[in-house]
Amino acid sequence: MKIEQRRWSEEMGWESKPLEPTQWGETVQLVLIFGDRLLLAKQELLDIIKTAYPNAYLLGCSTAGEIYDTEVSDEALVVTAVEFERTQIKGTCVNLLDVNNSFEIGEKLARSLESDGLVHVFLLSEGIKINGSDLVRGITQHLPKGVTVTGGLSGDGANFQETSVLWRDRPHSDAVVALGLYGKHLKVGYGSWGGWDPFGPERIVTHSEGNILYKLDGKSALGLYKQYLGAFAKELPASGLLFPLSLRIESKDMPVVRTILGVDEAKQSMTFAGDVPEGSTVRLMKANFDRLVDGAIEAAEKSYGVNGSTAPDLAILISCVGRKLVLKQRIEEEVEGVREVMGDKTILTGFYSYGEISPFEEGVRCELHNQTMTITTLRED
Repeated sequence: MKIEQRRWSEEMGWESKPLEPTQWGETVQLVLIFGDRLLLAKQELLDIIKTAYPNAYLLGCSTAGEIYDTEVSDEALVVTAVEFERTQIKGTCVNLLDVNNSFEIGEKLARSLESDGLVHVFLLSEGIKINGSDLVRGITQHLPKGVTVTGGLSGDGANFQETSVLWRDRPHSDAVVALGLYGKHLKVGYGSWGGWDPFGPERIVTHSEGNILYKLDGKSALGLYKQYLGAFAKELPASGLLFPLSLRIESKDMPVVRTILGVDEAKQSMTFAGDVPEGSTVRLMKANFDRLVDGAIEAAEKSYGVNGSTAPDLAILISCVGRKLVLKQRIEEEVEGVREVMGDKTILTGFYSYGEISPFEEGVRCELHNQTMTITTLRED
């Protein structure tokens, strides 16, 4: 696997040297592009990338921050070109407006991918209008046994207004894209971990519809949430990123984390990135700086494990915008922690998201997560 990585910003332009066509660029099959939503819509930048890599799939999304090696930037484009030696790729895209619900979108994506030789699916989705839990259920239920799924929901800074997914030649505001990776020589690792501390009592979800939460213990969920947030309540939904919910459907389940995407004062409800089923148990969480960084390292160690003693060629890091808002100037510490685990040979790319898609670790079912660091590693043997 051969990889080239570049970054563009208004201030710096193309860092180190201009991105220009090369003979090697013609053999690149995949270009990952993560960046600011407005930059992602600049056709002149996409034209430069397409000219440099004329035969590649262009795949990416808008972000709440871009990861370029161990640096975290805003208002930039990070471009990672990949030439696989023994792996084939095929992609498919579904428009949200063409399908009834998020589960059916997942179903349609899975059925659109050729199953023979499929090893892994990398998924990028619109970040606000999608029900990520249903999307994950839909795609995983219709993939061949043993095929894994990772990915994330696109971001829009801390604005939560509009996100986009880049597919082939342009960004789409209502799209979900699945990239299938094929071949027995590809080794895929994955891991997802948080690092938040629970506080307050556990409460039962007594009224919800999909990813919309109305009541906890028979009381207004929004009212209870505001009570705990105190002064932060007036800054909802953005302040909800600092106080996510831990959720368990069954007592034996590994808790998943849910982040608020919006609030409805009239209905006294909160909309989350994934399902909050009735009967499930939830608990508020708050940040612990050191544990957030440790969580990123834990995710790196889990994703590295499949490679044994050999470092992966590429690591795609998808971390939550909530972690970025909490860690602030310390945000690069979590990426530096990943670098320490991966070593110097692994190329790091990725973005800050509105939701992360991955199993916690090998052998565990795929879930939509919030407030985690999720890592996908790729290596060819």
